[in-house]
Amino acid sequence: MHRSSITRVGISGTGMISLALVRMIAKHYDDIQITRILTRRPLDTLHDFPLSSVLTQSLNELVDHADLIIECSGDVCHGTEVIERAFAAGLKVITINAELQVTTGSYLAGKGFITEAEGDQPGSLAALHEEAKMMGFTPLVYGNMKGYLNHNPNAADMAYWSEKQGTSVDQTISFTDGTKVQIEQVLVGNGLGATITRQGLEGLGSTDLMASGNELGKIADDHGHPIVDYILPKGYSAGGVFLVGRHDEEQTRAIEYFKLGAGPYYTLLRPFHLCSLEVGKTLRRVINGGGVLLNNSTTPTLGVAALAKHALKVGDRIARGIGGYQVRGEAVLIERQPDHVPIGMLNNAVLRRAVEPGQVLTFDDVEIPHSRALEIVLQQRQFPHIIVPAAQEVRV
Repeated sequence: MHRSSITRVGISGTGMISLALVRMIAKHYDDIQITRILTRRPLDTLHDFPLSSVLTQSLNELVDHADLIIECSGDVCHGTEVIERAFAAGLKVITINAELQVTTGSYLAGKGFITEAEGDQPGSLAALHEEAKMMGFTPLVYGNMKGYLNHNPNAADMAYWSEKQGTSVDQTISFTDGTKVQIEQVLVGNGLGATITRQGLEGLGSTDLMASGNELGKIADDHGHPIVDYILPKGYSAGGVFLVGRHDEEQTRAIEYFKLGAGPYYTLLRPFHLCSLEVGKTLRRVINGGGVLLNNSTTPTLGVAALAKHALKVGDRIARGIGGYQVRGEAVLIERQPDHVPIGMLNNAVLRRAVEPGQVLTFDDVEIPHSRALEIVLQQRQFPHIIVPAAQEVRV
């Protein structure tokens, strides 16, 4: 790492997260210099982007001028190439890219320093996990919150909400159809050693967080292992994350006095996650020599499979996996769905076999465009029977 008082940071991505992150670092972090911002957009369309003078379309230029890389493109294939190039240069990488983490992140975690940042739900849950452990709690449930769920939204509604919220249409779809929460919870489960109780998670409706926490705590206890899951709050904010845990019996009276209830399950609420505004905390952590906050681990047990939203026929092209109208993602146990296609790999995939609504897509069902990310996925342990041909010959 560059040995001056200034840390040089390169950022990959020029979307909503990057925009807010660049503004924050430039204004509030005097000891950090953003030296390059990598984009795939035409440079002449980004004149209003902050620090537009350091925008580049060169990956080599990004890496050569940085001590540390933040990858927040939201793109699995592009992000994988960026991170491998950063690792080749000996750089550490912070991601705000849960989609990448659950697709190629386990491979990358074995090759270099990669951590998801605090701010988005997975990083916020990892931070809450650290705090809970320091207070003596034994975590049972890592909980996400979701304000609205529609597994098969229509294009008109998604266009409206995209404009209203200032998010891209594909982001809006992935939030609405549940794919994003499934991805986030799989990352948390793999990174913190938790599991799931059913494909797609429980997804409890909730009018009382403490009651829902108690219910999920009992489910985890009965399962005999910590779990990840989510709730659908009604009547209170869905803006945060929560953790359900146990504590020592002799602390029961004290904890009840502190307004967490009589136990045996205690729900710790973090009522916000501020995405790009909190990335600076992880940036400080890494610069100061701290370890990984969260990644997908080198031995994942969970994946995010793609389910058909409606019947698909031979020859149909899946325009987008994450955030598209043809498939959505659900958390699965890898050992039970060893041939599932990670939903992050399905952009521009073509159906080789017809599939029915709700069917999990496998590698036999689709032909996937070649990429470095695909090579990595096929080499991961959940696909030991699939041989990777030479790059120019890859046909899955």
